[in-house]
Amino acid sequence: MTLEEALARPTVSVPDAGEIFYNLSRNASYEAAKRGDIPTIRIGRKIVVPVAPIAEKLGLRANFGKAAA
Repeated sequence: MTLEEALARPTVSVPDAGEIFYNLSRNASYEAAKRGDIPTIRIGRKIVVPVAPIAEKLGLRANFGKAAA
């Protein structure tokens, strides 16, 4: 997944968020999420990362919900 693709989605997986936004490995991504360094949402047993807060923190522009040109 590319940064553009991630910014076009409302949520991404924990490993994808860690890799794309922070250059972390899979295990480091889950550890960062466990510590609260990566914001997460739990839906049943699934854990996802909302893109908007990370994009805002990093000064990026999330563009989910917009039509592709």
